[in-house]
Amino acid sequence: MKKVFWMMALMASMAINANAETLPEVEEIESSQEKATVEVPAWVKNIKFSGYGMLQYQGQDREDNHSNTFNLRLARFILDGKIGDFDWRAQIQGTNLKGPAEPTVQLVDLYAEWRKYPEFKVRAGQFKRAFTYENPTNPITQGWRAYADVINNLSGFGDRTGEKSSGGRDIGIQVSGDLFPNANGRRVFHYQVGVYNGEGINQKDKDNKKDIIGGVWVMPIKGLRIGAFGWTGTRGELATTYIDAKGVKQNVTIMSARKNRYALSAEYSTGEYMFRSEYLHSQGYGSNLDDGDKADGWYVFGIVPLIKGKLHGKARYQTYRVAKEWSSAKTSYECGLNYYFTKNLELHAEYARINDKSLATPKHSYNMVTCELDFRF
Repeated sequence: MKKVFWMMALMASMAINANAETLPEVEEIESSQEKATVEVPAWVKNIKFSGYGMLQYQGQDREDNHSNTFNLRLARFILDGKIGDFDWRAQIQGTNLKGPAEPTVQLVDLYAEWRKYPEFKVRAGQFKRAFTYENPTNPITQGWRAYADVINNLSGFGDRTGEKSSGGRDIGIQVSGDLFPNANGRRVFHYQVGVYNGEGINQKDKDNKKDIIGGVWVMPIKGLRIGAFGWTGTRGELATTYIDAKGVKQNVTIMSARKNRYALSAEYSTGEYMFRSEYLHSQGYGSNLDDGDKADGWYVFGIVPLIKGKLHGKARYQTYRVAKEWSSAKTSYECGLNYYFTKNLELHAEYARINDKSLATPKHSYNMVTCELDFRF
């Protein structure tokens, strides 16, 4: 037994000595080798992650719908990147659009844009429709509790056609550009035109007919834009209702419902001052045939600094007529304040007096208050 023990000890000692003798040679070999490096592609270095959240409290005293609630308006997570002459974006949104029990998480943006020349750019994928000034505005920089009612109903948000809320987006391809630089290099004419499915986000074309949307504007002085937009197309499989002669509600599906719309727009923005006004008109039936085939609306607002960089005052007047008649008009008079803790954290407070003539209740006017905390990262 002792012999076995001493033999094992001798073998272990020999192994240790052998490793000790060869170790410098191993280190010498390793030190002579060049360290391996991983080259990160340029497009990966150009990826930027960002996002924002919007937390809201809202209360109203509408006769048939008193409410007093906190609300998660939305959260967005964004990836932006660049590959050669192409910019790309992927954006996911989460919101309590249908209510607390039915949160919605969906892909809202996924596109690439060739931007080699400012005179001619090409964008393909899912993105904002080329319609109105307010539609492409970020909901935080838009500065209000919500987009104007006419924008929501006639620019592809919660559209009057019953289209799934799309944030003004669709799937398609668009060309745009800025032309005619003046002596200071500022380009004074912009154009954009796109071809889309016409069904909203994450939807295939249901009737194989495309929407064509375009717009142009001129910028005669710095900060001022005056423009016009047009939209013609269809909505496939439009589910509609109407009340028949016996007073019974009937359901109908229009396989290819026509949409013809236009908008007239003006905006002046300089420093912390922002003024904008738009008029929109639509011809084509919506989800309720009793509303007729015409609708229109307008808004005008101003946001001005009260304390530079810290506090802004704002006022907005807006009207939306779902049947292009005053008996169907919803009009809002709004005022409020926006306070900036930092450039990435702001608080909005608003009061609105609303008159909605389409309500079935005797009292058409009511009050609404909104407080909203917005942050970016």
